Amino acid sequence: MTLSPIKPPPRPRPAALLDLTPDWLQWVADNRLWDCAPASMLATMVAAGQDPATSEAAIAQIEQDPVYLSARRHQQMLRKLESVCANLQQVWQSDPAYGVIEKRRGVSRDEFVGRYVRGCRPVVLQGVADDWPAMRRWSPADLRERFGHLAVDVQVGRNADALFEQNKEKLRQRMTVAEFVDLVVNGGATNDHYLTANDEMLRRPEFMPLLADIGSMPPTCDRSLLHTAASFWFGPAGTRTPLHHDTLMLFHTQIVGRKRWRLVSPLQTPLLYNRMGVYSPVDLDAPDHARYPLLRQARVLETVLEPGDTLFLPLGWWHQVSSLALSMSFSYTNFDADVPNEFSYVNPSIGNW
Repeated sequence: MTLSPIKPPPRPRPAALLDLTPDWLQWVADNRLWDCAPASMLATMVAAGQDPATSEAAIAQIEQDPVYLSARRHQQMLRKLESVCANLQQVWQSDPAYGVIEKRRGVSRDEFVGRYVRGCRPVVLQGVADDWPAMRRWSPADLRERFGHLAVDVQVGRNADALFEQNKEKLRQRMTVAEFVDLVVNGGATNDHYLTANDEMLRRPEFMPLLADIGSMPPTCDRSLLHTAASFWFGPAGTRTPLHHDTLMLFHTQIVGRKRWRLVSPLQTPLLYNRMGVYSPVDLDAPDHARYPLLRQARVLETVLEPGDTLFLPLGWWHQVSSLALSMSFSYTNFDADVPNEFSYVNPSIGNW
């Protein structure tokens, strides 16, 4: 049997590249892959204490490095996928009604599945919660009276951590429901403390009376699965959920207070600098276009949920949520439709890049 010859190894890297530490070598490659201007890169390296001649040579030589050239090939395939997303987004946005999140009553199951679930289109359903006892009962005082003695895990200290959602496990603090109600009612508007879905209190039998306060559900929901697929949210005005996407579709019903939702199409993911998990570092309330210039191209949709409104969040839609008043809300994922609601994402783990 004749074996094919092994391909020779690539030529050694030039001295200028070898003179750089691995961190600086990666920095040079990253910035050239971002198509940063060599002159700007050189100025940054020299200002950081790097040797000017070595830096200039390394920036020039990286263009011939075989590992860098391989990265450029993969970048071409990535940019093709990005262009596919951008072209499909253009088609979506050609609908004159694209920029408005519809508010609908009495949507049939067939229309809901076809237009909103398979059409991947957000919508606010009105009237869903009209018969919910929660709409008449839920309040901070009621929560304190019925469940005040029970302990829950809340997020505390969010204001001191810019990555409060990513670091939510570090911010857990155990307290009674009564203690948290008092903190919310007396603490004023703030993002510093929030009882979120992360606590999973509705999986505990002692909180089942809250589920008894839920009445009719959207036509694609299986009530028998509610106890495994529901979350409770409670916090003061000023609480924020940073820009992110969920890994499945869900409903979110506002019970007390108002929340502003800002949403961006999943097809515009390449514009949102998604470098860690399902999160974006972009703040849609205070966009930093100098640091995140691609954000200028993103089309942001907005709606405010009033008490009784139910938002359907389609698959992959980015969203950033702010409470405009003391808020109690309820989210659920107990889908009963001929559509999957379990999906896999290959999420990045790059971090602050």
